[in-house]
Amino acid sequence: MNKTINLPNILPVFPLSNFIFFPKTTVPLNIFEKRYLEMINDSMSSNRMIGMIQPKEQNKQKPSLYKIGCAGKITSFNETDDGRYLIVLSGISRFKIVEEIQSDKLYRKCKVDFSNFSADQEISREKINFSDLKLIFQNLKSLFDKEGYLINWKELEKQDLSETLNALAMASPFSLEEKQILLESKDIIERRKKLEEILNTYVLDNFNNKTVQ
Repeated sequence: MNKTINLPNILPVFPLSNFIFFPKTTVPLNIFEKRYLEMINDSMSSNRMIGMIQPKEQNKQKPSLYKIGCAGKITSFNETDDGRYLIVLSGISRFKIVEEIQSDKLYRKCKVDFSNFSADQEISREKINFSDLKLIFQNLKSLFDKEGYLINWKELEKQDLSETLNALAMASPFSLEEKQILLESKDIIERRKKLEEILNTYVLDNFNNKTVQ
């Protein structure tokens, strides 16, 4: 069974480095740059949808973009006294960029294709057992503690395990490329395997750093 969500062919895109999010997750965003204030204004007056995508380069005015991102709908909007927008974006579906659209807007717009990610909108989903995630939780706790990240693990354990896995993938202190691998994973089962592989490299590096004198 699928939700009846009308997905647009053209999306305004918000390039944000080292940031991914997934369908059925939510993220708060603090919008203050002029181009993205314009983007949110335009989105609020149409379908409230924007696409989050990672840039391949940092510190460039117009960096090249990865092909796969995630579209979200603005489900909460507030304006601050100093002109910033505080929004909550709810993930709908991943997309693939077909081409960038030339426009006179300050922000970037792309023609997108959602066809490879039809499962993102399905209500039924693959189940993950806690035993499948036990080692991942242990390794992530060690990594988060090392990086000084504070995570409310008790609250996470109350959530659906697939949602928990996606939330941890979003919050993890991985590289831009590693986060993109997790975003592009076909489904939650493949994402779990990729997360294990990435974590193993961090655990191995930590082990080597402790043992090599």
